[in-house]
Amino acid sequence: MRQPAPLLWTENGTPVSTRFDDPYFTIGAGLDEARHVFLDGNGLPDRFAPGFHIAELGFGTGLNLLAAMACWTGPGQLRFTSFEAFPLPPDDMARALSAFDLPGADVMVAAWAAASGPVRMLELPAVTAEIHIGDARDTLPRWQSRADAWFLDGFSPARNPELWGETLMAEVARHTVPGGTFATYTAAGHVRRALEGAGFAVTRKAGFGRKKHMTAGRLNGGSA
Repeated sequence: MRQPAPLLWTENGTPVSTRFDDPYFTIGAGLDEARHVFLDGNGLPDRFAPGFHIAELGFGTGLNLLAAMACWTGPGQLRFTSFEAFPLPPDDMARALSAFDLPGADVMVAAWAAASGPVRMLELPAVTAEIHIGDARDTLPRWQSRADAWFLDGFSPARNPELWGETLMAEVARHTVPGGTFATYTAAGHVRRALEGAGFAVTRKAGFGRKKHMTAGRLNGGSA
């Protein structure tokens, strides 16, 4: 299993990947950004329904999972699947999440520390999560399910192009239910074109904070 490069921690506690020279979340506003981009961008929580399934490229600190879990009201469990090439050690995850007052963070980190293997299963109070460890270009094609909504949260396309290519975006579409959605913080033209080519109707939306635009879309027509 590939290990993440050591993290750089800024003075305000933001974790930065030294492998990709990119922060795991926006400095001082990671939770608000997760809600704006991934929840609002996918029309959540309004679309939540029994058995709803979120999938994600880039598990990182687990912040997006916790943001989704915080607004899930059931009934039953929210399903959450993520694909992560460089899993963080539990201590780094806990340190990153300590900046936010999110219920369930300690439980999630403990479950993460106890999990192992190529697919890490996390049974949380409101979420059943599975995190596939390895290069998404290998692990996503083998996945046997489909998602109602996608969080596309890899590092910047300029620094992590492998997670934004046409082939992988086609796999995202193949693993999305008809009418399912995606949202991502990036508005890079080649990413939008790859998602359009995969079959999504793509919309450019107002970004978070200093980011002027973000991207969202719906499979088989419509707008997210």
